[in-house]
Amino acid sequence: MAAALECADAGARVTLIERRQRLGGLTWSFEHRGLQVDNGQHVFLRCCHEYLSFLDRIGARRHVTVQERLDIPVVAPGPSGSPPTVGRLRRSGLPAPLQLAGSLLRYPHLPLARRLQLGRALNALRHLRLDDATLDDVTFGDWLHAHGQSASAVATVWDLITVPTVNLPAAEASLALAAKVFKTGLLEDAAAADIGWSKVPLGALHGERASVALAEAGVAVRLGVRVESVRPAPVGGFAIDDLHADAAIVALPHEEAAQVLPPAAVAHQSRLAELGDSAILDVHLFYDRPVTTWPLMAAVHSPIQWVFDRTESSGLTSGQYLAVSISASDDLFAERPEALARRVRAALERLLPAAHEAQLVDSLVTKERRATFRAVPGTAPLRPVARTSFPCLTVAGAWTDTGWPATMEGAVRSGREAARAALGAVQRIPVTKEVA
Repeated sequence: MAAALECADAGARVTLIERRQRLGGLTWSFEHRGLQVDNGQHVFLRCCHEYLSFLDRIGARRHVTVQERLDIPVVAPGPSGSPPTVGRLRRSGLPAPLQLAGSLLRYPHLPLARRLQLGRALNALRHLRLDDATLDDVTFGDWLHAHGQSASAVATVWDLITVPTVNLPAAEASLALAAKVFKTGLLEDAAAADIGWSKVPLGALHGERASVALAEAGVAVRLGVRVESVRPAPVGGFAIDDLHADAAIVALPHEEAAQVLPPAAVAHQSRLAELGDSAILDVHLFYDRPVTTWPLMAAVHSPIQWVFDRTESSGLTSGQYLAVSISASDDLFAERPEALARRVRAALERLLPAAHEAQLVDSLVTKERRATFRAVPGTAPLRPVARTSFPCLTVAGAWTDTGWPATMEGAVRSGREAARAALGAVQRIPVTKEVA
């Protein structure tokens, strides 16, 4: 969608072809017993400038909110039925990288000696160069261990951020992508990591608003159409099944892009499947009464990772709807939804005592097996740039070489870069400026 709008705004005639019957990719919503439920929870940071610009372009900025200052309640279950322990990761008014120093020094989930050692790794991260290719040779976990970080520090601090942003724990994640998250989000701008989220269902935020913006921009949208191949046409341009275009942008998952693109269009095309995938699942719990006043919270020493209050966005008028998001959840996919819901409910009751007193009215589980590519060491060489070996053919997707993990920010960046590359190539040849 970002690519299509970029091209249309530059004056091209654009056709967007989508295999699903809706727009929005992996951010979508569905109706469940009269309520609007998101397939999964997606948040963004204040530093996600391209994503926020995309929301402006489709007229959706008013439908999101951003924390005035980063504030994350972090809850751990108490021992043997004791009350839970609550810590807060809050930023102060100090400049980066000192904005979290006070809350980290008071952080109750880590002994004081371990808290003091956090500074050693944070300072080392500040001095890493993100253009250093060797960062993709090691895991973030190994690097943290080499910089004095204990297993408890990784579990209660580093993975709190790494798992939801990279969709892998530090023990598996590439240092290159983890370093990007921490440097950009925490170490360069004090306000960068303020968390934002949608106040409306994601399907309305992205798919519906973008549909209107695309129509207003003159983009022809074909839904429910699966593209089988993109090939150079004898008369110039590209044959996209039955459509001819002067330029083409392939914005498919990496495994499908490898099959749809012409042979040798991007480097390591035959190896794109090696990017793999990492899953995310959400457990949706509907209570008969409110059990927390926090719009979001994180958990440690618990099977729960992050919890979001989606009551208002869903249309629920009584009780409370909490969405529990579990990233890097490949090992949970074989578990039955009923068992997952029971286990997550029990874990949540240890974190939120009010949930123990409330009645669970309903629950369901949503799963995205291929939520993101698997950001392990060795990933970087497999992520192609937007340009291909064919003039006027580009690729887009959060799996391409955006410099970011697989996030909404990365997706928008990839689409706009692919569009600019395609438009630049089109301007160098006599064509009708039609882009698909």
